[in-house]
Amino acid sequence: MIDPTMVTVGVEEEFLLVDPGTGAPVAKNTEVAATAEKLGVELQLELTACQVETSTAIHTDSAALLKELAGLRRDVARCAQDNGARLLAVAVPPTVPQQFPVTDTDRYRRIADRFGMVAHEQGLSGCHVHVGIPDRETAVQVSNYLRPWLPVFLALTANSAVYRGSETGYASWRNVLWRRWPSAGPPPYFDSVAEYDALVEMLVFSGSALDSKMVYWDVRASESFPTVEVRVSDVPATVAETALLATLVRAVVMTARQALEQGHGAPQVPQEVLRAAYWNAARYGLDGDGLDPVSRRIAPARTLVAGLLDYVDPALEALDEREFVHETLSSVLHRGNGARRQIAALRRHDDVADVVGELSVATLEGCR
Repeated sequence: MIDPTMVTVGVEEEFLLVDPGTGAPVAKNTEVAATAEKLGVELQLELTACQVETSTAIHTDSAALLKELAGLRRDVARCAQDNGARLLAVAVPPTVPQQFPVTDTDRYRRIADRFGMVAHEQGLSGCHVHVGIPDRETAVQVSNYLRPWLPVFLALTANSAVYRGSETGYASWRNVLWRRWPSAGPPPYFDSVAEYDALVEMLVFSGSALDSKMVYWDVRASESFPTVEVRVSDVPATVAETALLATLVRAVVMTARQALEQGHGAPQVPQEVLRAAYWNAARYGLDGDGLDPVSRRIAPARTLVAGLLDYVDPALEALDEREFVHETLSSVLHRGNGARRQIAALRRHDDVADVVGELSVATLEGCR
């Protein structure tokens, strides 16, 4: 078995800044980041000026990761409040303007100029899980193992059911909007890192991506760190759900590396099948049927989640994370992910203010 201490994990969470009264996005990311810097918290500025991103340190257990995630949300929420804004862990704004102001940096202006309304109509917040990998070739091979599980990760964390004050009919509307980018979505199956790099070069050469950092595949070899990066998830509603996602991704990576050492290949799921599985996951989240992209059979999303647990059980045992995963997952399945909480809140009084209030509570749940 791969040494668990060598399979490290770190997380980036993107958040929305909104008006405390109306819930509408507010362009205050530079002000919030400046306030956070005084506390020693470094925030990344996203494409649109109503978003900020946090980054954790490198971790080897869920307890330490969960503690840091909670501290970051608590501190950044306070910085937002100090600047007349509210921090929300939500993947699309429940109520939005027609356009979002683009953060005023040279790179983001170039992206906005090239991609037009796709860039201006953003405000999409995700969660990126980085797992340590010894080299880029391993990262590409591990990504092949991760591909069939991407729809399960998406269903588990879906948190964008309400947009422009209405139910979208999707648990993850962010995923639908996000895939408008020409370099976004599930990655192809790659035989080698050379094949991976050649396709990235083509995307940049064709203008489909401004540069290699704009290759937004839901699994990619990180441009900045020696990691494989999983980007499929909506930003989860709670820190517990984020830590759960990170631990499951880490366990799949560990399982994949073990299989590679034993000479086993990953299933070559066709892109069309994977996109169909994505649609089911985005549409229904945890509360409907999903598509198993390997067997191509329809099954309840919860059955597919159970299949993921079976697949990674030896890794969870080696990581000493089985109890945390089962207890946290049981709580999520009972209460519901962010999508279910949003829908329930909206249906109480048909008032988007209830959705914003519910999200505000969920954002800091477990962070006090």
